[in-house]
Amino acid sequence: MEGSGCCCRSLLERAKPYIAMISLQFGYAGMNIITKVSLNRGMSHYVLVVYRHAFATAAIAPFALLLERKVRPKLTFLMFMQIFVLGLLGPVIDQNLYYAGLKFTSPTYSCAISNMLPAMTFVMAFLCRMEKVDIRKVRCIAKVIGTVVTIAGAMLMTLYKGRVIDLFWTHYIHHPSNYSPSSNPSHSAEQDWVKGSILLIIATLAWASFFILQAITLRTYSAQLSLTTLVCFMGTLQSIAVTFVMEHKPSVWTIGWDMNLFAAAYAGIVSSGIAYYVQGIVMQKRGPVFVTAFSPLMMIIVAIMGSFILAEKIYLGGVIGSVLIVVGLYSVLWGKYKEHKEKEAEISIPEGTTKGCEQNGRLQTVVEVGEENDIEMQNGTEARKESMTTSALVITVSKA
Repeated sequence: MEGSGCCCRSLLERAKPYIAMISLQFGYAGMNIITKVSLNRGMSHYVLVVYRHAFATAAIAPFALLLERKVRPKLTFLMFMQIFVLGLLGPVIDQNLYYAGLKFTSPTYSCAISNMLPAMTFVMAFLCRMEKVDIRKVRCIAKVIGTVVTIAGAMLMTLYKGRVIDLFWTHYIHHPSNYSPSSNPSHSAEQDWVKGSILLIIATLAWASFFILQAITLRTYSAQLSLTTLVCFMGTLQSIAVTFVMEHKPSVWTIGWDMNLFAAAYAGIVSSGIAYYVQGIVMQKRGPVFVTAFSPLMMIIVAIMGSFILAEKIYLGGVIGSVLIVVGLYSVLWGKYKEHKEKEAEISIPEGTTKGCEQNGRLQTVVEVGEENDIEMQNGTEARKESMTTSALVITVSKA
Protein backbone atom coordinates (compact mmCIF):
# COMPACT_ATOMS: atom_id res chain seq x y z
CA MET A 1 0.00 0.00 0.00
CA GLU A 2 2.84 2.36 0.89
CA GLY A 3 4.58 1.61 -2.39
CA SER A 4 1.44 2.26 -4.43
CA GLY A 5 0.91 5.55 -2.57
CA CYS A 6 4.43 6.68 -3.39
CA CYS A 7 3.91 5.67 -7.01
CA CYS A 8 0.69 7.71 -7.22
CA ARG A 9 2.39 10.74 -5.67
CA SER A 10 5.27 10.43 -8.11
CA LEU A 11 2.87 10.14 -11.06
CA LEU A 12 0.92 13.17 -9.87
CA GLU A 13 4.13 15.15 -9.46
CA ARG A 14 5.17 14.37 -13.04
CA ALA A 15 1.69 15.20 -14.35
CA LYS A 16 1.44 18.60 -12.63
CA PRO A 17 3.08 20.64 -15.45
CA TYR A 18 0.80 19.02 -18.04
CA ILE A 19 -2.36 19.57 -15.96
CA ALA A 20 -1.39 23.19 -15.28
CA MET A 21 -0.76 24.06 -18.92
CA ILE A 22 -3.89 22.30 -20.20
CA SER A 23 -5.97 24.14 -17.59
CA LEU A 24 -4.46 27.44 -18.71
CA GLN A 25 -5.50 26.76 -22.31
CA PHE A 26 -9.12 26.43 -21.16
CA GLY A 27 -8.71 29.74 -19.33
CA TYR A 28 -7.27 31.42 -22.42
CA ALA A 29 -10.04 29.97 -24.59
CA GLY A 30 -12.71 31.42 -22.32
CA MET A 31 -10.93 34.77 -22.43
CA ASN A 32 -11.03 34.77 -26.26
CA ILE A 33 -14.77 34.15 -26.37
CA ILE A 34 -15.67 36.63 -23.63
CA THR A 35 -13.46 39.44 -24.94
CA LYS A 36 -14.77 38.92 -28.48
CA VAL A 37 -18.31 39.55 -27.24
CA SER A 38 -17.11 42.58 -25.24
CA LEU A 39 -15.26 44.08 -28.23
CA ASN A 40 -18.35 43.58 -30.38
CA ARG A 41 -20.28 45.62 -27.83
CA GLY A 42 -17.98 48.54 -28.62
CA MET A 43 -15.46 48.44 -25.77
CA SER A 44 -12.06 49.89 -26.63
CA HIS A 45 -9.34 47.25 -26.55
CA TYR A 46 -6.91 49.83 -25.13
CA VAL A 47 -9.18 50.37 -22.13
CA LEU A 48 -9.74 46.62 -21.83
CA VAL A 49 -5.98 46.07 -21.49
CA VAL A 50 -5.74 48.72 -18.76
CA TYR A 51 -8.60 47.29 -16.70
CA ARG A 52 -7.36 43.74 -17.30
CA HIS A 53 -3.96 44.37 -15.73
CA ALA A 54 -5.39 46.55 -13.00
CA PHE A 55 -7.53 43.58 -11.93
CA ALA A 56 -4.51 41.26 -12.23
CA THR A 57 -2.34 43.52 -10.05
CA ALA A 58 -5.04 43.83 -7.39
CA ALA A 59 -5.57 40.05 -7.33
CA ILE A 60 -1.92 38.97 -7.14
CA ALA A 61 -0.31 41.76 -5.07
CA PRO A 62 -1.65 40.66 -1.63
CA PHE A 63 -0.31 37.12 -2.10
CA ALA A 64 3.07 38.44 -3.26
CA LEU A 65 3.38 40.76 -0.25
CA LEU A 66 2.47 38.06 2.28
CA LEU A 67 4.05 34.91 0.87
CA GLU A 68 7.29 36.28 -0.57
CA ARG A 69 8.25 39.01 1.88
CA LYS A 70 11.31 36.99 3.05
CA VAL A 71 12.46 35.54 -0.28
CA ARG A 72 11.93 38.54 -2.57
CA PRO A 73 15.24 39.51 -4.24
CA LYS A 74 16.50 43.07 -4.32
CA LEU A 75 15.19 45.07 -7.27
CA THR A 76 18.24 46.32 -9.18
CA PHE A 77 18.23 48.73 -12.11
CA LEU A 78 18.87 45.92 -14.59
CA MET A 79 16.00 43.92 -13.11
CA PHE A 80 13.73 46.99 -13.30
CA MET A 81 14.55 47.41 -17.00
CA GLN A 82 13.77 43.74 -17.65
CA ILE A 83 10.40 44.12 -15.90
CA PHE A 84 9.75 47.32 -17.87
CA VAL A 85 10.39 45.50 -21.16
CA LEU A 86 8.25 42.55 -20.01
CA GLY A 87 5.36 44.93 -19.35
CA LEU A 88 5.89 46.48 -22.78
CA LEU A 89 6.04 43.15 -24.64
CA GLY A 90 3.15 41.38 -22.90
CA PRO A 91 0.46 43.76 -21.67
CA VAL A 92 1.05 46.60 -24.15
CA ILE A 93 2.26 45.28 -27.51
CA ASP A 94 0.99 41.70 -27.49
CA GLN A 95 -2.45 42.20 -25.99
CA ASN A 96 -3.34 45.47 -27.71
CA LEU A 97 -2.38 44.09 -31.12
CA TYR A 98 -4.02 40.75 -30.37
CA TYR A 99 -7.31 42.38 -29.37
CA ALA A 100 -7.17 44.59 -32.46
CA GLY A 101 -6.60 41.54 -34.66
CA LEU A 102 -9.35 39.66 -32.84
CA LYS A 103 -11.75 42.52 -33.54
CA PHE A 104 -10.98 42.36 -37.27
CA THR A 105 -11.16 38.54 -37.51
CA SER A 106 -12.64 35.84 -35.24
CA PRO A 107 -11.61 33.92 -32.10
CA THR A 108 -10.88 30.71 -34.02
CA TYR A 109 -8.82 32.47 -36.66
CA SER A 110 -6.91 34.45 -34.01
CA CYS A 111 -6.03 31.26 -32.18
CA ALA A 112 -4.94 29.65 -35.45
CA ILE A 113 -2.47 32.47 -36.12
CA SER A 114 -1.28 32.29 -32.50
CA ASN A 115 -0.29 28.68 -33.07
CA MET A 116 2.93 29.99 -34.57
CA LEU A 117 3.92 30.77 -30.96
CA PRO A 118 5.69 27.43 -30.26
CA ALA A 119 7.70 27.70 -33.49
CA MET A 120 8.71 31.30 -32.82
CA THR A 121 9.62 30.48 -29.22
CA PHE A 122 11.62 27.41 -30.29
CA VAL A 123 13.63 29.43 -32.82
CA MET A 124 14.26 32.27 -30.37
CA ALA A 125 15.20 29.84 -27.59
CA PHE A 126 17.64 28.15 -29.98
CA LEU A 127 19.21 31.50 -30.88
CA CYS A 128 19.49 32.38 -27.17
CA ARG A 129 21.08 28.94 -26.49
CA MET A 130 18.22 27.92 -24.23
CA GLU A 131 17.40 24.96 -26.50
CA LYS A 132 19.89 22.56 -28.05
CA VAL A 133 19.23 20.85 -31.37
CA ASP A 134 21.26 17.73 -32.12
CA ILE A 135 20.00 16.06 -35.29
CA ARG A 136 21.66 12.81 -34.17
CA LYS A 137 19.17 12.49 -31.31
CA VAL A 138 15.61 11.33 -31.88
CA ARG A 139 14.10 13.69 -29.29
CA CYS A 140 15.55 16.74 -31.06
CA ILE A 141 14.22 15.54 -34.40
CA ALA A 142 10.81 15.00 -32.77
CA LYS A 143 10.74 18.60 -31.50
CA VAL A 144 11.66 20.04 -34.90
CA ILE A 145 9.19 17.86 -36.82
CA GLY A 146 6.45 18.52 -34.26
CA THR A 147 6.96 22.28 -34.59
CA VAL A 148 6.74 22.08 -38.40
CA VAL A 149 3.61 19.90 -38.28
CA THR A 150 1.97 22.29 -35.80
CA ILE A 151 2.61 25.25 -38.08
CA ALA A 152 1.29 23.25 -41.06
CA GLY A 153 -1.91 22.48 -39.18
CA ALA A 154 -2.40 26.12 -38.21
CA MET A 155 -1.80 27.30 -41.77
CA LEU A 156 -4.22 24.68 -43.10
CA MET A 157 -6.92 26.01 -40.81
CA THR A 158 -6.17 29.52 -42.03
CA LEU A 159 -5.90 28.94 -45.78
CA TYR A 160 -8.34 26.06 -46.36
CA LYS A 161 -11.92 25.90 -45.15
CA GLY A 162 -13.63 23.15 -47.13
CA ARG A 163 -17.20 22.21 -46.54
CA VAL A 164 -19.11 23.10 -43.42
CA ILE A 165 -19.49 20.36 -40.84
CA ASP A 166 -22.99 20.43 -39.41
CA LEU A 167 -23.09 19.89 -35.67
CA PHE A 168 -26.47 19.06 -34.20
CA TRP A 169 -26.28 21.66 -31.43
CA THR A 170 -25.66 24.58 -33.84
CA HIS A 171 -29.25 24.35 -35.08
CA TYR A 172 -30.54 25.22 -31.61
CA ILE A 173 -28.09 28.03 -30.80
CA HIS A 174 -28.65 31.68 -31.66
CA HIS A 175 -26.16 34.52 -31.75
CA PRO A 176 -25.95 36.72 -28.67
CA SER A 177 -27.89 39.94 -28.94
CA ASN A 178 -24.69 41.97 -29.07
CA TYR A 179 -22.89 39.71 -31.51
CA SER A 180 -22.50 41.53 -34.80
CA PRO A 181 -22.47 39.33 -37.89
CA SER A 182 -20.34 41.87 -39.66
CA SER A 183 -17.49 40.91 -37.36
CA ASN A 184 -17.59 37.38 -38.71
CA PRO A 185 -14.68 36.59 -41.09
CA SER A 186 -17.05 35.72 -43.94
CA HIS A 187 -18.46 39.27 -43.88
CA SER A 188 -15.25 41.21 -43.11
CA ALA A 189 -13.68 43.49 -45.65
CA GLU A 190 -10.59 42.03 -47.30
CA GLN A 191 -8.33 44.84 -46.09
CA ASP A 192 -9.53 44.44 -42.50
CA TRP A 193 -8.89 40.71 -42.73
CA VAL A 194 -5.28 41.25 -43.93
CA LYS A 195 -4.75 43.99 -41.34
CA GLY A 196 -6.00 41.70 -38.58
CA SER A 197 -3.67 38.90 -39.71
CA ILE A 198 -0.62 41.20 -39.65
CA LEU A 199 -1.52 42.48 -36.19
CA LEU A 200 -1.93 38.94 -34.89
CA ILE A 201 1.46 37.85 -36.27
CA ILE A 202 3.23 40.82 -34.64
CA ALA A 203 1.38 40.11 -31.38
CA THR A 204 2.50 36.47 -31.46
CA LEU A 205 6.12 37.53 -32.02
CA ALA A 206 5.91 39.87 -29.03
CA TRP A 207 4.36 37.08 -26.92
CA ALA A 208 7.21 34.69 -27.84
CA SER A 209 9.75 37.37 -26.88
CA PHE A 210 7.92 37.78 -23.57
CA PHE A 211 8.35 34.08 -22.78
CA ILE A 212 12.07 34.16 -23.56
CA LEU A 213 12.71 37.27 -21.47
CA GLN A 214 10.57 35.91 -18.62
CA ALA A 215 12.66 32.72 -18.53
CA ILE A 216 15.86 34.82 -18.42
CA THR A 217 14.49 37.11 -15.70
CA LEU A 218 13.43 34.19 -13.48
CA ARG A 219 17.04 33.04 -13.26
CA THR A 220 17.92 36.03 -11.06
CA TYR A 221 14.46 37.03 -9.75
CA SER A 222 12.97 33.76 -8.57
CA ALA A 223 9.97 35.23 -6.68
CA GLN A 224 7.26 34.38 -9.20
CA LEU A 225 4.35 36.14 -7.45
CA SER A 226 6.31 39.35 -7.00
CA LEU A 227 7.52 39.27 -10.60
CA THR A 228 3.95 38.73 -11.83
CA THR A 229 2.71 41.65 -9.74
CA LEU A 230 5.44 43.97 -10.97
CA VAL A 231 4.89 43.03 -14.62
CA CYS A 232 1.11 43.54 -14.34
CA PHE A 233 1.55 46.85 -12.49
CA MET A 234 4.09 48.09 -15.03
CA GLY A 235 1.82 46.96 -17.85
CA THR A 236 -1.08 48.89 -16.29
CA LEU A 237 0.92 52.13 -16.19
CA GLN A 238 2.20 51.71 -19.74
CA SER A 239 -1.28 50.82 -21.02
CA ILE A 240 -2.74 53.94 -19.40
CA ALA A 241 -0.18 56.06 -21.24
CA VAL A 242 -0.95 54.33 -24.55
CA THR A 243 -4.72 54.70 -24.02
CA PHE A 244 -4.42 58.46 -23.35
CA VAL A 245 -2.57 58.80 -26.66
CA MET A 246 -4.92 56.60 -28.73
CA GLU A 247 -8.30 57.37 -27.12
CA HIS A 248 -9.33 61.02 -26.63
CA LYS A 249 -12.93 60.54 -25.47
CA PRO A 250 -13.41 60.30 -21.67
CA SER A 251 -16.49 58.15 -22.25
CA VAL A 252 -14.35 55.16 -23.32
CA TRP A 253 -13.30 54.69 -19.69
CA THR A 254 -16.90 54.15 -18.59
CA ILE A 255 -17.58 50.60 -17.46
CA GLY A 256 -20.65 49.19 -15.72
CA TRP A 257 -21.87 45.95 -14.22
CA ASP A 258 -22.02 44.22 -17.58
CA MET A 259 -20.05 42.01 -19.97
CA ASN A 260 -17.28 44.62 -20.24
CA LEU A 261 -16.57 44.43 -16.53
CA PHE A 262 -16.71 40.63 -16.56
CA ALA A 263 -14.35 40.47 -19.54
CA ALA A 264 -11.81 42.76 -17.86
CA ALA A 265 -11.98 40.92 -14.53
CA TYR A 266 -11.81 37.45 -16.09
CA ALA A 267 -8.94 38.35 -18.43
CA GLY A 268 -7.04 40.09 -15.63
CA ILE A 269 -7.36 37.49 -12.88
CA VAL A 270 -7.23 34.31 -15.00
CA SER A 271 -5.35 35.15 -18.20
CA SER A 272 -2.84 37.61 -16.71
CA GLY A 273 -2.44 37.10 -12.97
CA ILE A 274 -2.82 33.33 -12.62
CA ALA A 275 -1.41 32.59 -16.09
CA TYR A 276 1.80 34.59 -15.61
CA TYR A 277 2.41 32.94 -12.24
CA VAL A 278 1.73 29.36 -13.38
CA GLN A 279 3.74 29.84 -16.57
CA GLY A 280 6.68 31.10 -14.53
CA ILE A 281 6.66 28.05 -12.25
CA VAL A 282 6.40 25.58 -15.14
CA MET A 283 8.98 27.51 -17.16
CA GLN A 284 11.57 27.21 -14.39
CA LYS A 285 11.21 23.43 -14.50
CA ARG A 286 10.62 22.69 -18.18
CA GLY A 287 11.62 25.79 -20.15
CA PRO A 288 9.71 28.21 -22.43
CA VAL A 289 9.30 25.75 -25.33
CA PHE A 290 7.35 23.32 -23.11
CA VAL A 291 5.05 26.12 -21.94
CA THR A 292 4.23 27.38 -25.43
CA ALA A 293 3.82 23.88 -26.90
CA PHE A 294 0.31 23.70 -25.38
CA SER A 295 -1.01 26.83 -27.12
CA PRO A 296 -2.43 24.90 -30.13
CA LEU A 297 -4.94 23.25 -27.78
CA MET A 298 -6.52 26.65 -27.21
CA MET A 299 -7.57 26.86 -30.85
CA ILE A 300 -9.40 23.54 -30.69
CA ILE A 301 -11.13 24.54 -27.45
CA VAL A 302 -12.09 27.95 -28.89
CA ALA A 303 -13.48 26.33 -32.05
CA ILE A 304 -15.75 24.06 -29.99
CA MET A 305 -16.75 26.80 -27.54
CA GLY A 306 -17.31 29.22 -30.41
CA SER A 307 -19.73 26.79 -32.05
CA PHE A 308 -21.67 26.59 -28.78
CA ILE A 309 -21.64 30.24 -27.69
CA LEU A 310 -21.20 32.25 -30.89
CA ALA A 311 -22.68 29.69 -33.29
CA GLU A 312 -19.52 29.80 -35.40
CA LYS A 313 -19.27 27.32 -38.24
CA ILE A 314 -16.71 24.50 -38.15
CA TYR A 315 -15.11 23.63 -41.47
CA LEU A 316 -13.41 20.48 -42.72
CA GLY A 317 -10.08 22.31 -43.00
CA GLY A 318 -10.35 23.23 -39.36
CA VAL A 319 -10.86 19.62 -38.32
CA ILE A 320 -7.91 18.34 -40.40
CA GLY A 321 -5.74 21.18 -39.15
CA SER A 322 -6.69 20.39 -35.56
CA VAL A 323 -5.61 16.77 -36.02
CA LEU A 324 -2.23 17.90 -37.39
CA ILE A 325 -1.82 20.31 -34.50
CA VAL A 326 -2.49 17.57 -31.94
CA VAL A 327 0.04 15.27 -33.67
CA GLY A 328 2.65 18.02 -33.76
CA LEU A 329 1.94 18.94 -30.15
CA TYR A 330 2.38 15.32 -29.06
CA SER A 331 5.69 15.12 -30.95
CA VAL A 332 7.08 18.24 -29.28
CA LEU A 333 5.94 17.13 -25.83
CA TRP A 334 7.45 13.67 -26.36
CA GLY A 335 10.78 15.25 -27.26
CA LYS A 336 10.65 17.54 -24.22
CA TYR A 337 9.70 14.61 -21.98
CA LYS A 338 12.69 12.57 -23.16
CA GLU A 339 14.96 15.55 -22.67
CA HIS A 340 13.63 16.07 -19.15
CA LYS A 341 14.20 12.39 -18.28
CA GLU A 342 17.79 12.58 -19.51
CA LYS A 343 18.45 15.64 -17.36
CA GLU A 344 16.94 13.91 -14.33
CA ALA A 345 19.15 10.86 -14.92
CA GLU A 346 22.27 13.04 -15.16
CA ILE A 347 21.42 14.79 -11.90
CA SER A 348 20.46 11.70 -9.88
CA ILE A 349 23.26 9.34 -11.02
CA PRO A 350 26.95 10.25 -10.72
CA GLU A 351 28.80 10.49 -14.01
CA GLY A 352 31.32 7.74 -13.26
CA THR A 353 28.61 5.31 -12.19
CA THR A 354 26.58 6.05 -15.29
CA LYS A 355 29.49 5.34 -17.55
CA GLY A 356 30.25 2.11 -15.72
CA CYS A 357 26.62 0.94 -15.98
CA GLU A 358 26.16 1.91 -19.61
CA GLN A 359 28.76 -0.49 -20.92
CA ASN A 360 28.21 -3.96 -19.53
CA GLY A 361 31.35 -5.53 -18.21
CA ARG A 362 33.44 -2.36 -18.24
CA LEU A 363 32.92 -1.70 -14.53
CA GLN A 364 33.97 -5.26 -13.75
CA THR A 365 37.11 -4.82 -15.84
CA VAL A 366 37.99 -1.64 -13.94
CA VAL A 367 37.52 -3.48 -10.65
CA GLU A 368 39.65 -6.37 -11.83
CA VAL A 369 42.39 -4.02 -12.98
CA GLY A 370 42.21 -2.27 -9.65
CA GLU A 371 42.51 -5.59 -7.83
CA GLU A 372 45.52 -6.54 -9.94
CA ASN A 373 47.15 -3.21 -9.12
CA ASP A 374 46.48 -3.80 -5.43
CA ILE A 375 48.09 -7.25 -5.67
CA GLU A 376 51.10 -5.82 -7.46
CA MET A 377 51.40 -3.09 -4.83
CA GLN A 378 51.25 -5.71 -2.05
CA ASN A 379 53.87 -7.86 -3.79
CA GLY A 380 56.08 -4.82 -4.24
CA THR A 381 55.73 -3.93 -0.57
CA GLU A 382 56.64 -7.45 0.49
CA ALA A 383 59.62 -7.41 -1.85
CA ARG A 384 60.82 -4.12 -0.38
CA LYS A 385 60.45 -5.57 3.12
CA GLU A 386 62.49 -8.64 2.16
CA SER A 387 65.13 -6.40 0.60
CA MET A 388 65.33 -4.27 3.73
CA THR A 389 65.63 -7.42 5.90
CA THR A 390 68.45 -8.77 3.72
CA SER A 391 70.28 -5.44 3.86
CA ALA A 392 69.96 -5.40 7.64
CA LEU A 393 71.46 -8.93 7.87
CA VAL A 394 74.36 -7.92 5.63
CA ILE A 395 75.06 -4.86 7.77
CA THR A 396 74.93 -6.99 10.94
CA VAL A 397 77.36 -9.56 9.50
CA SER A 398 79.79 -6.86 8.38
CA LYS A 399 79.78 -5.28 11.84
CA ALA A 400 80.49 -8.68 13.37
